[in-house]
Amino acid sequence: MFEPSRPRTHVGGAFELLTLIYHATVRNIRKTHGNALIGLLLNMMQTVIFVLAFFVMFSVLGMRNNAVRGDFMLYIMSGIFLFLTHTKALGAVVGSEGPASPMMQHAPMNTIIAITSAALGSLYIQILSMVFVMFIYHAAVTPIHIHDPVGAMGMLLLAWFSGVTIGLVFLAVKPWFPGFVGIASTIYSRANMIASGKMFLANTLPSTMLAMFSWNPLFHAIDQARGYTFINYNPHFTSVGYPLYLSLALLMIGLMGEFYTRRHASLSWQAKR
Repeated sequence: MFEPSRPRTHVGGAFELLTLIYHATVRNIRKTHGNALIGLLLNMMQTVIFVLAFFVMFSVLGMRNNAVRGDFMLYIMSGIFLFLTHTKALGAVVGSEGPASPMMQHAPMNTIIAITSAALGSLYIQILSMVFVMFIYHAAVTPIHIHDPVGAMGMLLLAWFSGVTIGLVFLAVKPWFPGFVGIASTIYSRANMIASGKMFLANTLPSTMLAMFSWNPLFHAIDQARGYTFINYNPHFTSVGYPLYLSLALLMIGLMGEFYTRRHASLSWQAKR
């Protein structure tokens, strides 16, 4: 029960932290369903339904002419994948274990591990779902060609990172105003159905409408991803720097807020969640 403390090296401490993050990530992935495979299939089906729903909507409303010249289904997927990755990352971080959670009573566990594992778990699920959907489309319908796969993958990671940092800010505020955070995060996620720009190109928007979307880091990430995906599209009104710098700023704000909240944590907060 009582063991003497043993000195640890920095490498040993880092390895132990990574091990804890790995096991916590596995726990988060399996938490959605008792069977990990079924949980993954359910997420894949959600992605497929989103893609098919937007394909039908674009076809019925006659919006296919507004898409970039190239594979229309790839155009839809480039927006849907980043939107879902961003939204799922935000939801996973906001719903992660807080400082008053019973899991925090275990000595090795802390909120940073809980946040990191929730974020990595959502990224893992979304990447597997994306690869599965694209493979089925590539094998069964038509071969997929991405102009710059590395750049497109970078924009997917940027969309995930921006979702994580926004979720971290919400998580830091959540113990103080749980009702407000629940409503605000829901409104933000629903607003991104339009504000993310997955249904149109930034180059086709007039300047008055462009100002309504340029605040959104996901809007920049999706538009830049389409620039890397299609050789015929060159985004002029969005940038990689804005969502990256904004996400780094939100990361610092979220970490400071989380540190302050953790120091003032109370077990009674758990009852308010």
